[in-house]
Amino acid sequence: MGKIIAIANQKGGVGKTTTAINLAASLAILEKKVLIIDADTQANTTSGLNYDPAAVEGKTLYEIMIGQVSAAETILPTEMENLKLIPSHINLVGAEIEIIDLPERDHILRKALEPIRDAYDYIIIDCAPSLGLITVGCLTAADSVIIPVQPEFFALEGIGKLLQTIRLVQNGSNPGLNVEGFVITMFDGRTKVHAQVVAQLREYFKSMVFNTIIQRNIRLSEAPSYGKPIVLYDVASTGTMNYLNLAKEVLEHNKETI
Repeated sequence: MGKIIAIANQKGGVGKTTTAINLAASLAILEKKVLIIDADTQANTTSGLNYDPAAVEGKTLYEIMIGQVSAAETILPTEMENLKLIPSHINLVGAEIEIIDLPERDHILRKALEPIRDAYDYIIIDCAPSLGLITVGCLTAADSVIIPVQPEFFALEGIGKLLQTIRLVQNGSNPGLNVEGFVITMFDGRTKVHAQVVAQLREYFKSMVFNTIIQRNIRLSEAPSYGKPIVLYDVASTGTMNYLNLAKEVLEHNKETI
């Protein structure tokens, strides 16, 4: 049975989508069958994998959430044989309103993924930068959550709110949800404050912080405009090495051999 990992942080601009795309692509390079789900209304994962969000309307996560299509009907191929995509669309904005009165609304995505889960080693969910119903549904569907953290003091402020939401999900709709770990993104070794924040994170969360640090890298920021994960855009870049190392850590966490 495939493991479902949510990539979540309600603060925007912390490298969440970059992490979702490139962790998924790196796992695919390491010969794992991976499905990535774009659960963000901005649909940046969709465009970052070379799909026009407007062109996929009708078979996206929105239609899954409101029960119009099955998950299997929305799956799209990518340039990588082992990586598939369930896209998003701006219509997802309305899904929270449409499902608010439904029974077991938090379990909609979990139930939708059950028929396809065995086809993948990993299902990566790129959550929206919010703590609304869709994100709670993603956390309910997930086995674990990875939290990208930018090494800035303001970025640390929101972690408590996210962890509180995770605890609520653990105490309610998904008791089996675990925090896979915190991944430090957009790190600049020349900046003293970055080193200080990283030290604070490691002191407080200890082994829950991944050893791999995602360094600030211009090639990482360029890749989405070409609709490619970094491993296809520039295989020799620092970003490629960082995310491959992160993927290996994730596999190690799950006691898999590469």
